[in-house]
Amino acid sequence: MKTTVFLGGGRITSALIAGLRRANYKNPIFVHDRHAKKLSQLRHQYKVGTESDLRPAVERADLLILAVRPESVSELLGQIGEVRRRTVVVSLAAGVPLANLRAGLKGHPLWARAMPSPICRSGGGLTALTFDRNLPQKERRLIKKFFSKVGAVLEIPESKFDVFTATYSCSHGYHALATLAEVAHAEGLDRQTAFLAAAHALADAIVAWREGTTPLSRLLHEAATPGGIAATVMTTVKEAGYRRAVARGLRAGIARARRHRKA
Repeated sequence: MKTTVFLGGGRITSALIAGLRRANYKNPIFVHDRHAKKLSQLRHQYKVGTESDLRPAVERADLLILAVRPESVSELLGQIGEVRRRTVVVSLAAGVPLANLRAGLKGHPLWARAMPSPICRSGGGLTALTFDRNLPQKERRLIKKFFSKVGAVLEIPESKFDVFTATYSCSHGYHALATLAEVAHAEGLDRQTAFLAAAHALADAIVAWREGTTPLSRLLHEAATPGGIAATVMTTVKEAGYRRAVARGLRAGIARARRHRKA
């Protein structure tokens, strides 16, 4: 059975392992982290193996997943130094391109990048993948199969990764939910009702669109009768600069991701 080793025991590692356990993934999973408390929590919560020493962790991996912050990738690769056997290595670090990853590690790594959503914890995640040009088809299928255990998978060019990363974050939905509910609460709804109404407006509407065949433009027309309350709200939000704010946020996120190319 192929062994998966996560280097880094933070939030995305926890979310992925939770999703894999939910999917009844049977292959061995190990986690390396410098913090003993994180390893203890993961070991007890998800029954994974843990390894406090980096070299033994790397050497046991068939699938090695780099799950550290982008600014820590260069240091981690320097500490690893060399992969002594043919190993599939997948980086989850936003903004760090394959060219940097290839240059940072000697030996026999087979590189890919992945952007998994924390929603993979519930099995409803979305993961974007991009592969090194020399990665064989067998290993590409292995990586796709692995991430498909926790949700939908799509392959996109590496040149599109930064825009995808800034766009797909579940933070957009959580922020919209919190903002809409807070405003509704301030306008007089009790907190529970405000969140129920806001969640319906966002989550249920989007699920209906995803699961149906009706074009979004038609749904918008259907939901906002001209001169009605919904149309008034929508028009006012647009005039207040909603699209400009979203565009400004995405561009800032993309710029932040691209700064990691120089790290």
